Amino acid sequence: MVGREVASGVRPLTLAWVNSHLEPGERVVGTEALHGGITAEVRRLTVGARDGGTRRLVLRSFVDVEHSEEWLNREADALTVLAGTGVPAPGLVAVDPSAERCEYPSLLMTRLPGRTVLDEEGAAARLPLLARQLVAVHAVRPAERPRPYVTLTTADTVVTPEGADVAAWAAAIDVIREPAPPYEGRFLHRDFQPGNVLFAVPPEDPAGARITGVVDWAAASWGPADLDVAHCSTNLALLHGPAWGLRFAQAYEEAGGVLAEAADARRYWLVRDALACSEEVREVARPWREAGRTELTTRAVEARLDAYVTALMDTLR
Repeated sequence: MVGREVASGVRPLTLAWVNSHLEPGERVVGTEALHGGITAEVRRLTVGARDGGTRRLVLRSFVDVEHSEEWLNREADALTVLAGTGVPAPGLVAVDPSAERCEYPSLLMTRLPGRTVLDEEGAAARLPLLARQLVAVHAVRPAERPRPYVTLTTADTVVTPEGADVAAWAAAIDVIREPAPPYEGRFLHRDFQPGNVLFAVPPEDPAGARITGVVDWAAASWGPADLDVAHCSTNLALLHGPAWGLRFAQAYEEAGGVLAEAADARRYWLVRDALACSEEVREVARPWREAGRTELTTRAVEARLDAYVTALMDTLR
């Protein structure tokens, strides 16, 4: 009999769909909501076997989210591409992108070990690990390219924070009025940042962390390596301070990654991603607080974003 915890955690049609993709004799015996995502409901499922053993799967469902079918198809394709590449991504179990059998569009995948780590402690040790992992992602050469990257931010949609350095923001906005620089395409995660990377961290040695997984591939696409680097840089700047964002591009190159040669091109991508974050500061900050970084209020994150944009404009002139 499926327990009340499971019934309350996974909707009936979705649970039946999950069960149809389990091994004979297996059943879902427990669920746990996972926090940290912005667009999807994510649950860890405990699957029990007849011999008493258990294994874990992860269920992602998009509830009333525009373009969810496209996102789930893209994530399923990305997980298929990544299988066997050495990039520690989940294994695809099943996907129902148009909710033919589930209440909402859903994807079922294997669970990777580890956890997200957003703490200040150990950040210096994690920085080069993130850089090396992103270099490995960009080294993937799919037989078929995913769709080209998309960016929705325009000079007219940027939200300048209250009390920001108006001159610096005006100059930054002028940067993204220019056409995108030419680039050599790479396989992009497109949301590579600490919240989508899993670590194993020895309790006695936070500096001894190692990466065990990279998750949330729904935005996988084809575009400039600079764009993924810029996105991680922005997130590091907001989590740990502007200096951390400025350091990530250097760490990426030290790990063997290749960025745009021209300084103007590098500035374009860094500034574009930072300004894109201005439109969703509240959504970005909420899961970080849920994960324990309670000091990262919307206002605090806005202040860090302002400091980062100002630093970018000062550093890259």
